[in-house]
Amino acid sequence: MTTPTVARRSPVLVTDGDCGFCQATVRQMQRRIKRLPEIVQFQHVDLAALGLTEAECTIELKFVAVDGRIDGGHRAAARTLIFAGKGWQILGRLLLVPGVSWVAALAYRWIAANRYRLPGASGACAIPVRQDSRSDTH
Repeated sequence: MTTPTVARRSPVLVTDGDCGFCQATVRQMQRRIKRLPEIVQFQHVDLAALGLTEAECTIELKFVAVDGRIDGGHRAAARTLIFAGKGWQILGRLLLVPGVSWVAALAYRWIAANRYRLPGASGACAIPVRQDSRSDTH
């Protein structure tokens, strides 16, 4: 867990701006979810100010809470849903329940490893995926 050097008023969801699948997913979220964190592409933001590195952001989605807590992968998706409130919050909390969280982590890794095959994908989507994510240790 890292604390950013810049105070934030809202959480930040850090995505891969070069990945067509990631950006298609963001567009779907923006259409369906009214309350979202600030969404930025890691290629166009001061990662150090968020407590992140480029290497971390090429591996998985990152959610940076106002207090500086950083979650990645399925936990970042869950935190985004919790922030969204209403019915989304229930789904987000479910993704963090032991047992369900383990399955969600496996599903996230599978999607990340195969995102180049999924709708909206581009050539930039085929990147190596690290199997031992720090998000799995929280």
